[in-house]
Amino acid sequence: MTDNTGAHASRAAIAAYATGDPALPAAAEWAVEAHLETCADCRGHLADAVRIGAPALDSALRRVWTELDERAPRTPAPGRPAWSRWARTWAPPTLAPRLATGVLVTLVALLVDLIAPEHTLTPLVLLVAPVAPLFGVAAAWSRRLDPLHELTASTPRAGLAVVLRRTAVVLAAVIPVLAVAGAFTGLSPALWLLPCLAFTTGTLALGTVVGVDRAALGLGLLWTVLVIAPTVMNLGAPHLLHQSGLPGWAAAVAVAAAVVTARAKSFTALADKN
Repeated sequence: MTDNTGAHASRAAIAAYATGDPALPAAAEWAVEAHLETCADCRGHLADAVRIGAPALDSALRRVWTELDERAPRTPAPGRPAWSRWARTWAPPTLAPRLATGVLVTLVALLVDLIAPEHTLTPLVLLVAPVAPLFGVAAAWSRRLDPLHELTASTPRAGLAVVLRRTAVVLAAVIPVLAVAGAFTGLSPALWLLPCLAFTTGTLALGTVVGVDRAALGLGLLWTVLVIAPTVMNLGAPHLLHQSGLPGWAAAVAVAAAVVTARAKSFTALADKN
């Protein structure tokens, strides 16, 4: 896989990757692609390998680059900071509006709790915490919500790795907001964190069957109809969100994570349920 220094992909692995050699194991193909993202020297070797091993592809690429160069504006575009390039490897730009929606829902719930703390038997922040990440998770692996889904799904690193990366970005954006909101409303962190994680992993688990976006929509609607709406109407506080319900939420997280792991390959199919 690597050369004698252990710092780069071997020339043989790069050549096999460039020509689509079926003898190259899937794990090695994934590793080569991951290494190429950060190594300019190996990308240069890849260009040489394509030119030698796949001349038709090299010719097509040259024509594309020539046409793009002719159409490109002559005014140089401003450079992007390193953190921007890193962010694009974790989540597509289309995820940003959905992340903002999840954060906004949490902030609105906090505002309602601060203005009218007696409006329900349960703080609204606690009620929306399980579904707040679902706006972003729905776009983690969805053909309808990601215009580049087919391109992403056709790469060796596609599948569960991409889904988990994007889900991690969603949780990294939503959980700190929930933590601040929970602190303002005096909630125990476990009361909102475990349901949040349970719905997130549950969406991914159900998504292996019906698609992640459909799973997020279905679970979000179910929670809204069966829990949020009755509680807001003061028809009863949900026992699921009491301390006694925490073991059940923890078990749900464990079961959903096991299902996602067992069905990881379902995310790699291009013609999936999304």
